[in-house]
This record gives sequence, C-alpha cells and structure tokens, in this order.
Amino acid sequence: MTHSIHPQTRRGRGPARRIGRSLALVLPVVMVLSGTLAVARVNWSGNPQSPVLTAADTSAGASSRNAARAPQDVLRDQLLMELQKKDPGAALTQLQQAVNDRPSLARHCASIARSLGKAAVRVYGPTKAQSYARPVCDTSFATGVVAANG
Repeated sequence: MTHSIHPQTRRGRGPARRIGRSLALVLPVVMVLSGTLAVARVNWSGNPQSPVLTAADTSAGASSRNAARAPQDVLRDQLLMELQKKDPGAALTQLQQAVNDRPSLARHCASIARSLGKAAVRVYGPTKAQSYARPVCDTSFATGVVAANG
C-alpha cells in the first residue's frame, strides 16, 4: 500500500488552486477589454473634436489652449499652414530645423512628415507633391503622399 506525502482534499488541491485558476482565466480578459476601451477613446485622426470655435473662444482662451497643447501638435499645425502659404519644401525644411533645434521632437518627426505628405497631395496633387519628397525623417513625407493616393 502506498501513501502520498501530501494528502489531497476531496475536491482537488484546495481552494487556493481554484481561485488561482479562476483569476488566470478572468484577469487577461479584463486587461484586454480595459486596454481596448482605452484605445477606443483616443482621437487617432489628429483632428480636434470641435473644429468650429464658439463665441466663448476668445483670443486669450485660444492662446491658453495652445499653451496646453503638446509641442509636436503646435509644430504640425504651423507646418501645415506653411505648406499652404509656400510649398511642402519650405515646410520640410522647417521640420528638419525644428528637430535639430529640439531633439525631443525627433520621435514625432515621422508622423508630422506623413501629415505633411497627405496635405501636400490635397493641395498640389500626387505628382507635384511627390516632387517635394526628400529624406527628412526617413521617407515619411513620401509615405504620406502614397497613403493619400491609395
């Protein structure tokens, strides 16, 4: 007759094991759902929620709102205005200068250059927009041009 060293309870290996298995099944589901909900709430389009200013938005209110915006968003808006005033080449030059002056903007350079490429297609058409492409932030400007075409 053999006897085990660790006697088992009638229901398995005890309540701690059952609780652990339940948590192992439920916890990943809860984490995935909470992450999905968090990602769903982010405005990925890059456009503000309300593009129309109300009467309550004064110049002081607008300037304080700009101060609260992230530097890369302010730079993106400035470069998009520059693209419309002059040409994509001038905007790309300013982007390169901004990244050189503030290295913390380097991680946002590719997304800004893609935005410029998409805007250039809207303003100049795909062929002329592509002619302004240069290796600022790798080839992100050209990627934006291609994305706006397809």
